Amino acid sequence: QVQLVESGGGLVQTGGSLRLSCAASGRTFSVYGMAWFRQAPGRERQFVSQISWSGGSTWYADSVKGRFSISRDNAKNTVYLHMSSLKPEDTAVYYCKGDIASQGVRAEYWGQGTQVTVSS
Repeated sequence: QVQLVESGGGLVQTGGSLRLSCAASGRTFSVYGMAWFRQAPGRERQFVSQISWSGGSTWYADSVKGRFSISRDNAKNTVYLHMSSLKPEDTAVYYCKGDIASQGVRAEYWGQGTQVTVSS
């Protein structure tokens, strides 16, 4: 069984920065890619950013381009989301999703989420 655990959320003022982390753990597994999504109250979960594990290609939602940066540490099976110039509209629960193969089965795994609140 693979588990994803996020950390790094919190309360920050407009214009501030935060770094989220998401670590994958479990018995033998291989990561193909990881992504960040977010969900604000009353809204659908939306894509934020994604990174491929082998080549490190990255993708961003238009709403966060130029402000957020995704990176990975392959040795630690950890993905990071560096968030800067935060706005109140970035307030949401941030979830990490992993595209991971374990025991011959490739599947998507989700973390439990971490709250990010940006005050105006």
